[in-house]
Amino acid sequence: MESLRVVVYLSVFLSVMTSVCRGERSTENQLPSASDVPAFGLELAEALQGLLDEADSRVGLSVEKKASVIPRCDVGERCAMKHGPRIGRLCDCLRGTACNTFFLRCY
Repeated sequence: MESLRVVVYLSVFLSVMTSVCRGERSTENQLPSASDVPAFGLELAEALQGLLDEADSRVGLSVEKKASVIPRCDVGERCAMKHGPRIGRLCDCLRGTACNTFFLRCY
């Protein structure tokens, strides 16, 4: 019974405090409305779109180049690079030759 009385008093107290505090809202703590925001956001969006379009055109070329077929190497040309314990291929050796993993050249 006593816990019910505490709950009722607490709810009455909170509702009174809420109604009192609503009348004391200050304009400093409110967010600006859409009419108060300058057109800076639109200018920023247009500038970012221009940068993305420019970057898209540059990235497209490199992606196309990477997706193409690996070029062919002549005999004696460097066909691979060593990156630590790994060997990265630069080109494919011609038919009848192979990339020597010690010299990293087509023989």
